[in-house]
Amino acid sequence: MSNQLTPATPVMPERFANPIRQIGSILQQPAVRRSLPMIMLVSLVAAAALAWMTLATPQQKTLFSGLPDSDKAAVTAALQQANITARIDEGSGALTVNEDDYSRARILLAGQGLPKAAPGGYQILDSLPMGVSRAVEGERLRQARETELARSIQEIDSVAEARVHLAMPETSVFVRDNAAPSASVILKLQPGRSLSEAQVSSIINLVASSVPGMKTDAVTVVDQMGALLTHVKGQDSTTLAGDARIDFQRRIEDKYRAQLLQLLTPLFGPGNFSAEIQAEVDLDETQATRESYDKQGALRAEQGNWTGVGAAGADQAPGGIPGALSNSATPASTVTNASKTPAAAATPAAGATPTPPPATDSPAKQAENYARAYDLGKEISVTRAMPGTVKRLSVAVLLRDPEGSKPRSPVEIQQITALVRAAVGYDAARNDQVTVIARKFAPSVTLDEKPAWYDAAWLPIVARNVTAILIAVMVLFLGIRPLAKAVLKKRDEAPAPSRNAVGVALSGGHMAGTAAPQMQDGVPIPVSIEMIDNARNFDDRIGIVRGFTRDNPSRAALAVRDMIKADAS
Repeated sequence: MSNQLTPATPVMPERFANPIRQIGSILQQPAVRRSLPMIMLVSLVAAAALAWMTLATPQQKTLFSGLPDSDKAAVTAALQQANITARIDEGSGALTVNEDDYSRARILLAGQGLPKAAPGGYQILDSLPMGVSRAVEGERLRQARETELARSIQEIDSVAEARVHLAMPETSVFVRDNAAPSASVILKLQPGRSLSEAQVSSIINLVASSVPGMKTDAVTVVDQMGALLTHVKGQDSTTLAGDARIDFQRRIEDKYRAQLLQLLTPLFGPGNFSAEIQAEVDLDETQATRESYDKQGALRAEQGNWTGVGAAGADQAPGGIPGALSNSATPASTVTNASKTPAAAATPAAGATPTPPPATDSPAKQAENYARAYDLGKEISVTRAMPGTVKRLSVAVLLRDPEGSKPRSPVEIQQITALVRAAVGYDAARNDQVTVIARKFAPSVTLDEKPAWYDAAWLPIVARNVTAILIAVMVLFLGIRPLAKAVLKKRDEAPAPSRNAVGVALSGGHMAGTAAPQMQDGVPIPVSIEMIDNARNFDDRIGIVRGFTRDNPSRAALAVRDMIKADAS
């Protein structure tokens, strides 16, 4: 005997076996079929209303963002009084208006002094209450400085928004406990704009100069993408030097390129040539020091003595104390005639032989002892070569050949090459290279400065109106027209009652689902065979047959007998 249980297969009810069939049977019911045109009409009207609500909303533009709730309420009330529709974005909370009403809304709110946000800048200090603590007063002062600095930075063209955060520590009586203040600046730049190194340095110096005791190294600048615009202390100096070299080389190349553009544009026209320059720049800084001395120096000081013997006493033996000059014999004196004038003595007579001057006894040196000091010549030369010298220059110029004419001749190319060489300062000693060729350019796509047709302001309005018209036409032809045709068809198919026609007499109480019997002059209208054939549906036909059987029992009995005989046979 097996105890295994056989899982029972769930049986789905018949009414849920085929939902599509059930829906089809529901749609086949006479009441549902009669109401289908009305359902379609209501659906089309609802679809048209939804489409109109979606397309009728004009393009929105942000009026204010980040307003407090009180200002939002005041601004919305002011705009509603001026018949300007204002909406509040559920996601960001920004206040938006129609693009066509943006300028009018700004002028209206500016005239009313809205929004009345919290005062900024040094206006905060005007609203300080009496008796505030020193800490609150310091925080308000710091907030005022931050707001004023942010407003000053926003005056730069490339900056859309700016926020400044100041870190100002408490002042201590101990010098070692004093900390220097610091600042951080967050910038939101204009789309497609960037800040140069000079502009970033200007912002840093502006903030550092506005706070006492702050140094430029303590200011950090960041853009809206999170990129650090300042150089951190301790950053790799090699990287910074490399960036400076690349920037300097780019400036040199841009200078030469601007010269070529200014020279060739009047000759060929804009867009008919292309010039590229590659400059090898010597960015190495050289410094040399040289010292040189003269071989023969100049006598600066001399000190010493010397000894010697006169000519008159040359044959006398020296006497006296050795080394004492006072014991030496005096040389013989020479007497000259003073009567003679110096002129006569200096000028001899004509024809006379000049007599030599009397010999004076000059002592002869025997020994000398001198100490002399000389100054040597010294020359110091310092040479410092600044970077920026162009080592080599390569220039390439591509010219457009004129359309529908002969290519440029070699003579013309040589003339243009010479012109380019003169413009860039060609130097053959440093192996400069200048190349000029002429070719046909690829067809360029002309960019229309006007906005595209699909960006025009009138296009959304036209599309909205055309869509509304199409929806109205669809409702008319797909909803109202079929409904009207069905109503008119039923009215045309209904039999017109007449006095000579055989009426219908329906029993009122015992015939469920049928209409009351038709009366004419207070007498029920008898039922005829034509009325049975012209019945609108099965229920009406059954009611008419019942009335026919009641009014014509004999004929009904004959009809039943004939049907029985037909079934038996």
